[in-house]
Amino acid sequence: MMPIDPLGMALLTIARNAIGKHFGQEARAVVPHPELSNPGATFVTLTQNGQLRGCIGSLEAYRPLAIDVAENAMAAAFHDPRFPSLAKEELAHTRVEVSLLAASEPMDFVDEAEAIARLRPGIDGLILTHGHRRSTFLPQVWESLPDPRQFMAQLKLKAGLPADFWDEEISLARYGVQKWKEA
Repeated sequence: MMPIDPLGMALLTIARNAIGKHFGQEARAVVPHPELSNPGATFVTLTQNGQLRGCIGSLEAYRPLAIDVAENAMAAAFHDPRFPSLAKEELAHTRVEVSLLAASEPMDFVDEAEAIARLRPGIDGLILTHGHRRSTFLPQVWESLPDPRQFMAQLKLKAGLPADFWDEEISLARYGVQKWKEA
């Protein structure tokens, strides 16, 4: 396993500290890093025994990176509507992953087939927007949905659209991430 760089270590520590503080745990020291005060967009993913336990994030950088990761860690632990709030006894066996998003880039395509053909499995995070509906999958989702057609179908379902829905008003944007995960 590769050692975690200083930024990744700081982000993982901030995320775990934010959740631990909720349970009255003492915070671990965070090594200062110059990027922590810059605007940043993160997703915090919580897993237990390799299974998703919460995932919440920001698609656009609008607040300092340190604040974004702390707020998203709290939201993933206590406000992901797919899961009950994390209990104190769960924290010890919960693993934290932080994804730092690059700015998204709109994709050009004429139809769904071309959009799917332009996807880069394992590389692209994808944002789908149709009217007021929006959903995203981080690049890590390719690990469980490696087929581009299935990836797109599940992303539409996540947005509350039928899996086979397509409309010329759908817009897609892709982004990459840097990610760090606790051992």
